[in-house]
Amino acid sequence: GTARPVFTPLSLKKGGGAREGGGGAGGGGAPGPPPPLDLAKAHRQLGVYAGILRQKLGLQVVELPPAPGGLRALLLEDLAVVQGDTALLTRPWRPTRRHELSSVRAVLEELKLRVVTVTDEGATLDGSDVLFTGREFFVGISSWTNHRGAEAVADAFRDFTVSTVPVGGGGHLKSFCSMAAPDTIAIGSSEAARRAMKAMEQLSDHAYGRLSVPDDPAGNCLFARPGGAAGGVLVHRSPEEFPGSLQVGGAWGGGGAWGRVVPGGDGWAGLRGKGAGLRGGQGSQKGWG
Repeated sequence: GTARPVFTPLSLKKGGGAREGGGGAGGGGAPGPPPPLDLAKAHRQLGVYAGILRQKLGLQVVELPPAPGGLRALLLEDLAVVQGDTALLTRPWRPTRRHELSSVRAVLEELKLRVVTVTDEGATLDGSDVLFTGREFFVGISSWTNHRGAEAVADAFRDFTVSTVPVGGGGHLKSFCSMAAPDTIAIGSSEAARRAMKAMEQLSDHAYGRLSVPDDPAGNCLFARPGGAAGGVLVHRSPEEFPGSLQVGGAWGGGGAWGRVVPGGDGWAGLRGKGAGLRGGQGSQKGWG
């Protein structure tokens, strides 16, 4: 099959970002300001990551020009959810990020995707709260994404079940989980991660495998099947960052068709019923379905 393009910013720029704060249903508030940016290291990490996607996975990487807003502009996943030929432009919790949507829309339209938008002004939706398993969507209800944002996902992808999952701790759903292989979810070990995984298992009609790692950030990885070949490749955080999680992944993946691609020593900062109804997870304020 044809490889799906992966989007990455063309370069990094220093700059201010929107204010940090909570306000979502997930509780805990948004995380505080990030540590000072080592610009040279960030450029190096981005180069390593883009090189892996191009050279080892054979993916087409579409680079966007720099956007104002500092480090947050790197998180392109927050701006769009793509499945099949449909791309949903999100409505990020930070209003200052919404001006980035026009440049992302232009690229998606050039790729001949059907682009839909979130029209509900009361909705907030970050793409990092949307996990597609290949069978269904889970949308994290967090400090960044509310139920009205989850409804927008259900409206855009009516052929799939969309279920809401409460996310505590101020992060996104994919701050601690992602798909590690078909039907297998990589998940961190924090209380927030365990509760989210329990909710997904209770809501789904499918029994997913679980790859539990001790470090939450290591649960955010990228599974790909270059050229549609059997097996696959898992791009994950470096052993220097999370050696315990790498040992778990190595024991799980060894000996099979599944392979590993490990970025360089600097690691890489992780970029994870049919119809319009939603199913609410345990702890949700409201459920549709």
